[in-house]
This record gives sequence, C-alpha cells and structure tokens, in this order.
Amino acid sequence: MSLSTHVLDTVDGRPAAGMSVTHEFRDDRGWRLVGSDVTDDDGRIASVAAPGDLTAGVHRLTFASGDWETANGRECFWPEVTVTFEVTAPDEHHHVPLLLSPYGYSTYRGS
Repeated sequence: MSLSTHVLDTVDGRPAAGMSVTHEFRDDRGWRLVGSDVTDDDGRIASVAAPGDLTAGVHRLTFASGDWETANGRECFWPEVTVTFEVTAPDEHHHVPLLLSPYGYSTYRGS
C-alpha cells in the first residue's frame, strides 16, 4: 500500500525538518532506487513509496543524518542511518520512524 517515515530530533525534542531520505528495494541484481525525498516541517515524508511501489521483499531507508546535523551546527557520529526491513504484507501501510540524536538512534515499525 504505502510507506511513510517521520524523523524526530531527540536533542531538541522537535521534528527533523529538511533531512534527505532515500528508499531502495533489493532484487536479484542488488539494491534498486525506488525514490528519495526530504522531510517536511513536521519531519515527515507522507509517502516514501507511492502506491504500487511497495512490494514484498527487503527494503531500506537511508537517512542523511550527518548532513542534517552539520547543517544544524552539530557534530554527528552517524554520517547516515540505514534501516533495512522486510515487507511481507505490501497491501498494508508501513511507517518507519527514526528517533535521532548525535550519538544514538532508534527506530520501530509504526502505524
């Protein structure tokens, strides 16, 4: 169905607006770019994968965390954060949020 994401800056307790995110899908030839976008003012990308682009299999989102931290005047241990996950029910909505600080991050499957 669809894939969305949300990035929260846990240092300031605010959305991470303006972060680049890339979506890729792994097939028998390796990783294939599905699309990329930038988080909005609320730190969200409502549709990383358009309907029909979310197929069963292994996907990954790569967040340009280092570029974002540098642009906001901070150092960051993570030049990028890559979250790899498997879609087994492509007809469902998938939400993959990222909680980010300069020296740590976490993620989960949201709703």
